[in-house]
This record gives sequence, C-alpha cells and structure tokens, in this order.
Amino acid sequence: MKDRITINHILKYKQDGKKIAALTAYDCFMAKFLDRAGIDLILVGDSLNMVIYGEETTLTVDMQQMIYHTTAVARGVKHAFLVADMPFMSYQASVADAVSNAGKLIRAGAQAVKIEGGEAYIPHIKAILDAGIPVMGHLGMTPQSVNLFGGYKLVGKDIDEAELLKKAAQKLEETGIFSLVLEKVPSGVAADISQSLAIPTIGIGAGVDCDGQILVVNDLLGLFDEFKPKFVRRYARLYEDIEKNVKEYVDDVKNGHFPNLNESYK
Repeated sequence: MKDRITINHILKYKQDGKKIAALTAYDCFMAKFLDRAGIDLILVGDSLNMVIYGEETTLTVDMQQMIYHTTAVARGVKHAFLVADMPFMSYQASVADAVSNAGKLIRAGAQAVKIEGGEAYIPHIKAILDAGIPVMGHLGMTPQSVNLFGGYKLVGKDIDEAELLKKAAQKLEETGIFSLVLEKVPSGVAADISQSLAIPTIGIGAGVDCDGQILVVNDLLGLFDEFKPKFVRRYARLYEDIEKNVKEYVDDVKNGHFPNLNESYK
C-alpha cells in the first residue's frame, strides 16, 4: 500500500517539477475510486452545494454539511492528501470562528482547510496556522464572492488587477499557506504568479503553467448534460450512460424481464 501523502510531499512536487493532480469528492465511494486511481489531492469542496444539493451558488452550504461530507470522504481515502473547504461565513466574521470551524473540519478527517480571499483574511489564516492546522489559499475568481464580482468572471485581465493578484499571492505565501488555488485567471498571469512562489499553485481555469490542476469530479465525468465551463475537459458523458441504463431497467421491469429466475430466490 502507498504511504499517505502529506504537506511535505505536496511541497516537494513543485521542487521536483512534478504536477499535482487534484479533484473534488463529496462521498466515501467516489473518494475511494479517486484514491485508487492515484489522485494526489482530494478537495471536499463547497461546490457540493451546487453539484449535490442543486443550489445555484456555494453560499448556502453550512459547516454541518461540510463536516458531514468531509467525514464521508475521509472514510474512502487511504493515500491522497485531503483538504476541506471553509464554507461561506465560517471564517469571515471573526478569527475565533475561523479557528473553531477549521478545527471541526480537521476532526472530521481533513488534513488541511482551504480559505478563499486575500489580505483581509491574513489574521484568520495566521490564527489557524498557529492552531496547527495547514491552510490552502484561493485567489482569482472566488465563488463565495460571486455577488461582489457580479458573476463568475475572469480575474486578472488587466495589468493593475494582475499585479494586485500577484501581490496577494505573495503575501499569502509569506503568511504560511502551503499551496494556492488560482481560479479563472489568465494563463500568463497564473504562470507569472506560479513562478514567483515557492509553494505550488493549483489551477482551475488558469492554464497549464500552474503546478497542478483541479476540477470538480462531476464535471470531469460528464454528470451534467448542459453545464460545461470553458476550462473543463469531459473525460466521460456519464449522464448519457445513466439515462440509457435506467431506461433499460424501466423497460425490463415493465415487460416482466426483471428479475429472472437466476435473480430470484427459490
């Protein structure tokens, strides 16, 4: 059995020029499949609010839900490094809230937490780190700020915005985060930020020059028939297979072809 991936492994990947492959997971069995396939990092993302609960944003997911799903995912992970998202308003209100809620996610089985935002949350990040909890940063298009951005927009598209993004990344690194997600950032800007940092960057819609990539697993597997952002590559169209197989099952039940004798007890 492979050893469990730690922060030291994640940091060494960048030093060795190895890319980090990351995906989201929200339940034990998906986590188990990703883990067996050799994924480096699994994120229990607050995106579960959209892909599991059908909400339009991540904003209404709460700590109880994040703890529940983190616990489930942790049961399926033996090898990958496990990070859990800090949901909206679990850290913004106070430093004390941030530390307390981060601790709850660690108790649920996460090895680190992820916090969206820049310099405004440096005190919160420092306090979480002081409590012995590793923190992953998240800059660019931060979904918890969708109302402030006015939508899921590209961030860093002009020189001033790109420079602010780079400075925020460097300050977060100085604070002590171990890695940084860059979301919906022009590829050249993401490359410049990645080269300026000693810690690895993990891109989602930020180009190939980041030190790793992350996608929502439901997007990768094609579990949606309409939603497909520009930065997503579908490796399957499972929604088609699911619909096809369920239709076959319905037909078999309606026509009396299921169950057959071998599928029944004598």
